[in-house]
Amino acid sequence: MNNSKVGPGDQVDDLEAMARTLEASGTYRVLRRLAPHVAVAPPPGEKVRQGLVVDVETTGLDAARHEIIELAMVPFTYGLDGQIYAVGAPFHGLRQPAQPISSEITAITGITDEMVAGHSIDPAAVGSFAAGAALVIAHNAGFDRRFLERFCETFTTKAWACSMSQVDWADEGHEGTKLAYLAAGAGFFYERHRARNDCLAAVALLGTPLPRSGRFALAQLLERARQPTWRVWAENSPFDLKDVLKARGYRWNGEGSGSPKAWFIDVADGAKETELAFLKAEIYRGEIELLVRRIDAYDRFSERC
Repeated sequence: MNNSKVGPGDQVDDLEAMARTLEASGTYRVLRRLAPHVAVAPPPGEKVRQGLVVDVETTGLDAARHEIIELAMVPFTYGLDGQIYAVGAPFHGLRQPAQPISSEITAITGITDEMVAGHSIDPAAVGSFAAGAALVIAHNAGFDRRFLERFCETFTTKAWACSMSQVDWADEGHEGTKLAYLAAGAGFFYERHRARNDCLAAVALLGTPLPRSGRFALAQLLERARQPTWRVWAENSPFDLKDVLKARGYRWNGEGSGSPKAWFIDVADGAKETELAFLKAEIYRGEIELLVRRIDAYDRFSERC
């Protein structure tokens, strides 16, 4: 009689063996549930930094009118080459807004009025948690940064990066930039649209080698975050040339918010003069003094740009 028992570890090994068999067939692709990060000690003498991935769920899209109802932050330690060594314990909080949560927001986030009733998030506790971060990352930094800077002043002093726009996912073979799509492309799945889960998924994604280049996604993000860009404004440009500007990648700023109501484009440091020459030759048809602004990671994605 065989009295040996099958433990949980044996079951996991068997399941993994089955998954590998399915993948080896070429007929199946297996997604694995996102697993906790396994800490790795950095090599002796390696310079490391503290990163922070953040995610907010809100009552709407306008940071001036809508409110945070959920906040998560996940700290991690990384090397200058983009390798992630350790992931820390998350910060997580729910917050009751001044107005009831709409059914549309509940459908997207799964957060109800009952879940947030009586809950608050202390801005001072948030600032203390984020204080040591050399870089704050969000998977749509243009959205999260605007809400968090209004909520806690600490975020106005930090360098920011965007895991959605500052990694060339398309060049690496991904067909979209939504976090869940990228996770599936990297071979894992997770429970979506809750702030803590989104943060953990983003950290895992940044620590995964990219499928074509083999580099860590975080390495490419750091490279782009460190580079300054220039915002070039096409103020008072001829209306009949707006389609020319749009085709070149210009966007319309209609918000005001301290910046001109005009078409603008962000270009790399080495492309500024080329862009100014294009505007003078093709849009204004002559010499003109144009508004340009240098942008770095401390201002990028904020309302100040």
